[in-house]
Amino acid sequence: MENNDILIRLRYALDIKDADMITIFKMGGVTVTREELQKMLIKSKDNGIIDSAQEKSGDDNINQCDLHTLESFLNGFIIFKRGKQESKPGESEKQAFIIKDSKTVNNVFMKKIKIALSLTSEDMLDIFKAGEAHLSNGELSALLRREGQRNYRVCGDKYVKCFLKGLAARYRER
Repeated sequence: MENNDILIRLRYALDIKDADMITIFKMGGVTVTREELQKMLIKSKDNGIIDSAQEKSGDDNINQCDLHTLESFLNGFIIFKRGKQESKPGESEKQAFIIKDSKTVNNVFMKKIKIALSLTSEDMLDIFKAGEAHLSNGELSALLRREGQRNYRVCGDKYVKCFLKGLAARYRER
């Protein structure tokens, strides 16, 4: 799943406005203009169907969201929802960027959304169920573990899509 697609689906699921997205990016340490944001939120080639405007200009209208930009957005989203956490004296600075490659994006995304929305494991299982994916508590725990731990499991695109679908069902119904 592309990073731009994750941003598009998360924005839809939580009904985040453009101004809020720009603020979230800024909180995460990345400055994004409204035009750059709009280019990030354009869907690229979807199932082989190309929009006529995209066909004429190629993919110049699309601003690809790299790993650093996506993680900056997720870090900013945590601050936007929960507030800035001050480090205690003598405590080492936490590692802000933990996405190493495209295989770890989905796992980090799940962890950071769980933190930002203050979701419990039960909440997450309910969201997965609403998105038509049935996970056990152990499977969810494996997805949320740190890479390298014994029971760590890579989160596939299917789970992220189902989770975002469930988020949309949960937060857009209100």
